[in-house]
Order: sequence, then C-alpha cells, then structure tokens
Amino acid sequence: MSASVNNSTSDSHLDAAPTLTPLSEVGPGVSVRIKQLSASPELSTRLREMGFCEEQRVKLLSRNSNLICQVCNARLGISSQLAGLIWVEHVKPQRLAA
Repeated sequence: MSASVNNSTSDSHLDAAPTLTPLSEVGPGVSVRIKQLSASPELSTRLREMGFCEEQRVKLLSRNSNLICQVCNARLGISSQLAGLIWVEHVKPQRLAA
C-alpha cells in the first residue's frame, strides 16, 4: 500500500478510475453514465436501440418494482434484473439551459 502512496503516477491513475455500480443499485434522482453492458449480445443490442448506450447519461427517476429512467429526453421503464446488467458510474447532475 505504501508503494502506491509514494508513486504519484499511481495515485493519479487510481483517482481517475471510476467506481462502477449496477444501475439497479442507484438511488432515485441520481445521474449516472453507462460504462458497460454485461447482458447477452442480443439483449445488449436491444438496450442500445432503446438508448442505453455506453457513455450515455441516465437519470434514475424512481425505483419500485421497475426502474424508471430518463434517457435521451425520454422516460423508459426497465426491470431491476435488467438494470443489474447495466454498469454505471456516478456523475454530477447536468444543468439544462432554459
């Protein structure tokens, strides 16, 4: 552990590495960026067609039996099981122009 503390290059690399979380574990009102889809190729293709693409920003609006997400100015509902296959990183909320 002390080796990484003494090496400033390693520190900056560790600070830059995002922490990935399944979308199913994100709380309501949180903005995230999709980093990886761990579904089958067919399901990943369908998710991308719906707007759940890598690097896409998503805001979780509500969590009940299904998750309601804002994606590309549309509200989409997906199951918690499906959301568990979408790996995301937290991002600061983006203010929209009036």
